[in-house]
Amino acid sequence: MSGTAPRPRDRRTTYAGPRYERGAAAPRTRDRAPYAGRAPDLPLRTFRPLAPCPFRTFRPFRTFRHSPSLQKGPLMQLLLLSNSTAPGRGYLEHAREEIASALDGIRRLVFVPYALADHDGYTAQVATALEPLGIEVTGAHTAEDPAALVRGAQAVFVGGGNSFRLLKALHERDLVRAVRERVASGAVYMGSSAGTNMACPTLRTTNDMPIVQPPSFDALGLLPFQINPHYLDAKPDTAHMGETRAQRLEQFLEENDVPVVGLREGTWLRRDADRLTLGGIEAGAILFRRGQDPAELRPGDDLSALLSEEPRFDSAAR
Repeated sequence: MSGTAPRPRDRRTTYAGPRYERGAAAPRTRDRAPYAGRAPDLPLRTFRPLAPCPFRTFRPFRTFRHSPSLQKGPLMQLLLLSNSTAPGRGYLEHAREEIASALDGIRRLVFVPYALADHDGYTAQVATALEPLGIEVTGAHTAEDPAALVRGAQAVFVGGGNSFRLLKALHERDLVRAVRERVASGAVYMGSSAGTNMACPTLRTTNDMPIVQPPSFDALGLLPFQINPHYLDAKPDTAHMGETRAQRLEQFLEENDVPVVGLREGTWLRRDADRLTLGGIEAGAILFRRGQDPAELRPGDDLSALLSEEPRFDSAAR
């Protein structure tokens, strides 16, 4: 064969239009392929992703998992009270110093009152308790769009009551996502009793009667472990013949591989970014783990290791 060897085709070229001889009349505009106006042998620049797409490694899972972004959120600020009222003390009085520390610099707080039926009365009670701290309280129920109100909050306080009623209201008003995102962005989250339950991945370690049915047991997931507020130790001389609280939590661990912190009355957990500590009275708390004896915890104990847990729900021990 004679003549010039054909030019090697550039593999990066994405031109797909018709080719025509040099000097020949170009086809009419409506007959051209999308790139017909370019020189036929001009390679088009291609772009390659700088990193693999994360969705290529997606693997579906069946059970609820705690969000890693919340677990390691550098701005996470939580105060989780076992109870809001102590014997002989006013509402929140037993934890006032800790509350003042957690809410330092906060001037406006959104209160979520849905765990009780009387939203106005509940909000007024909280406003009275926080007034000495110079904090203005707004009830989430007073807003036409409670989720929008929460998204602009400096702090969010979710009060105690019936946790099933509370979680149902949070889901119905899109507050699960709103609170979760706002707290992950730096707003302070305070919970007491049922509000402390809401900070966990699920509702499964509540003490309450299911007076209503929420659409899901999935809660806010601000922590990767479970809490049992109002934890009570068994009394050998009691006439009660039902299950003890410890027995109920052991049953939970038979079906779920997730640590549970039993908060006794007058205690709380305080999270400051990646540091978690136990506070409150000397009674302390108790930690339950699958396959291990319960461990006693004392005020001041550093529980930060719990923030690295990987909860495994619906993983029965067989």
